[in-house]
Amino acid sequence: MNLHWLWTIELHWRPALLLATATALGSLGLRHVPSAAPRRWRAFSAALGTEVAIILALYALWQLAGSLSISHIGGAVARGRSLWDVERALHLPNEHALQHALLPHDGVVRAANAYYALLHAPPLAVFLVWLFAWHRASYARVRNVIVALTAACLLVQLIPVAPPRLVPSLHLVDTARLFGQSVYGDIGTGISDQLSAMPSVHIGWATLIGWYSVRLGTSRWRWIAVVHPVVMSIVVVVTANHYWLDGAAAVAILAVAVTVESRVGRRRSARPTSIATPPTAPRTWATTPGSAGR
Repeated sequence: MNLHWLWTIELHWRPALLLATATALGSLGLRHVPSAAPRRWRAFSAALGTEVAIILALYALWQLAGSLSISHIGGAVARGRSLWDVERALHLPNEHALQHALLPHDGVVRAANAYYALLHAPPLAVFLVWLFAWHRASYARVRNVIVALTAACLLVQLIPVAPPRLVPSLHLVDTARLFGQSVYGDIGTGISDQLSAMPSVHIGWATLIGWYSVRLGTSRWRWIAVVHPVVMSIVVVVTANHYWLDGAAAVAILAVAVTVESRVGRRRSARPTSIATPPTAPRTWATTPGSAGR
């Protein structure tokens, strides 16, 4: 199954940023400009416009990071090799050993390729719908964490790092290209930046979904969501798209984003909502001489 068609529609960062600005202005107009549309519908449309504007702004940042990194292939490969050496110094599991243990099993490798390509953004979209429908009070808080996590990852990715599959000296197989399932074209084409291995947004989003599904969910089936980040952590290594440290860095950024949002939320809830007015003194009636008994 060739998945390259997923990335054939390309939108560069400038038009994406313009679309984000136009969407944000449209959302603002729906909130404040009188309209014949029902108030509830206008409020829903404005809220949806705000979310779309945020997504487009993050996409524009992602594209900008990619456009700045494609001219530094040599440095990206060297950084990838250095990251590999750091992992060996830390005695982390060897990505090479894991991949070659699974390579003889074509079905498993094909499934890993499909999981990497198809289960990155869609699970986050489903999670946000679930959050908005059943945990509305927590939606804005979690959305802020998603924005902070993604923006921080993309800012770090301004320093290009080649994934293992693009570092020849590591001798790792690009499994998606091997089986004709790659979502990537040549470097510098398509909407995906191939030199942004560190940190892994795949792992960051998957871990966020698992964390908040367990924290906010009430059903015993919510623990199934934990499977997603575990499987994704294996998949990104087997397909040679990420190093172990890429995932560790994303989880660390997520932990910081969750902590900051939690502290900001506590301060926001502790802030008084109105200014207390001092109690007024009881009213007294003035009397004049001879007025008593009138």
